[in-house]
Amino acid sequence: MITPVEAVKYYQDIVDYVGKKLGMPVEMVHRRTYDEMDKLLEKGQVHGAFICSAPYVKNQRTFGVELLVVPQVRGSVFYHSYIIVHKDSPIRTFEELKGRTFAFTDPKSNSGRLYPVYLLAKMGYRPEEFFSRYIYSYSHNKSVELVAKKKVDAAAVESLVYEYMKLKGSPYVLQTKVIEKSPPFGIPPFVVSPQTSLFVKEKLKEILLNMHKDPEGRAILKEMLIERFVEAPDSNYDTIRRMEAFVEAFYGKDDRERDKKKERVVRFGVIPRDNPRIAFEKYQPLVDYLSEATGLKIELTMKRTYEETIVALGNGEMDLALLGPLSYLEARARYGVLPILKSVTSEGKPYY
Repeated sequence: MITPVEAVKYYQDIVDYVGKKLGMPVEMVHRRTYDEMDKLLEKGQVHGAFICSAPYVKNQRTFGVELLVVPQVRGSVFYHSYIIVHKDSPIRTFEELKGRTFAFTDPKSNSGRLYPVYLLAKMGYRPEEFFSRYIYSYSHNKSVELVAKKKVDAAAVESLVYEYMKLKGSPYVLQTKVIEKSPPFGIPPFVVSPQTSLFVKEKLKEILLNMHKDPEGRAILKEMLIERFVEAPDSNYDTIRRMEAFVEAFYGKDDRERDKKKERVVRFGVIPRDNPRIAFEKYQPLVDYLSEATGLKIELTMKRTYEETIVALGNGEMDLALLGPLSYLEARARYGVLPILKSVTSEGKPYY
């Protein structure tokens, strides 16, 4: 995504728009980590996706994901990584962050991890040697918030998200400042799985390339601060390939895997009372709060049906879930799940 997670409603609007133009149902699939979406693309479980630039480079190499179109923002198909600190911080350069705390976004992020790790490699450091502590926020806007609240000293974020938040008047952006700006990188693209049919690929490309010509499509793009979708050459991502090669040569190929093993992800499920867009807007703030309060990496997981949610909880795909009374009774009868908390009404009553 090239906009913050709270703008997920606009991606739902794109999904609905594409479905209307295709004349068939199109479902939005959201995952919190880049790794999960990559696996869905590889298996053909999603036909197309908005992904980060670094995962595109890796996925294109490993299983042949196809670059379909890219968004054009302010006349450009490039973006930057920003290194940000609190506006009151005396830190002025990346080098001054030695011994400080730092927030990466995702282990596979280009702007949120690869670029700052590349800077460290050029200085001869690993993250654990340079920073006193580092964490993964799993979203660019969350990293901005962590810096604004002085939870960490600095973070690496995507310029597109940062500028979007600034234009939308985010109070968190106002509490931060940029101390480092990367060279331009190929913008996060829209890609299709190699298992997607030629017919669907061509129709998706046609719809997205012409979206700005349609009043409804143009209105959606305007809210996302996107001018239009255009075709772009794969060579736009060569800078990322060179950074990745340098980092692998310095750290070894197990660098990200080592970080992934450190990150225990707790999967929090909810039953699908609402469509994915509404459910995400409703429950993601709770998940973010729990992550910050506990220090655990908690991920919102949504299935399509009550049955799939119960099965996922029973077989361990979810660690915990917010269920209704009947779905709880079913899950308890089939899998022996245990209740740990129950909600109460405004009158303090544990029923509704």
